[in-house]
Amino acid sequence: MYVTAADLSREQMVQFKDIFQEHDRDGGGTISTRELGVAMRRAGFNPSEEELHATIKDVDQDGSGTIDFSEFLALMARQQFAADPEAEVKAAFSIFDLDGSGTVSQQELKSVLDSIGSKLKPEELIAMMQELDADGSGEIDYREFKFMMSQ
Repeated sequence: MYVTAADLSREQMVQFKDIFQEHDRDGGGTISTRELGVAMRRAGFNPSEEELHATIKDVDQDGSGTIDFSEFLALMARQQFAADPEAEVKAAFSIFDLDGSGTVSQQELKSVLDSIGSKLKPEELIAMMQELDADGSGEIDYREFKFMMSQ
């Protein structure tokens, strides 16, 4: 699953904005490799110098050698989910649980799959639901979803 800043909570975004602004010493809207290391350590991560250079190279979308706030948020989202794999599964589950009920219905599964271009035949959708719905409730709960994601 590709993690983006959209996967962060509003509180996390505010926290990361404060950290970013604190380390953007000149107010230019970017931070350097050195500043990134300090910011990441403040956010609770402990990257090596080598990891910082690789990180900048990976997230520096515009090739400037520095990181702007949107790039910083994307990085923090990846770090957050790498530190908490359960959060990644929860984020994926929430994509399918369209009504927030805590379960995924056949219609919700179909809607999400249709939205990504996966046009299943009705019998394929039914078979998928039966395979994933271990307790026979007619819906996929979080436990069943998590089991499927671990396979």
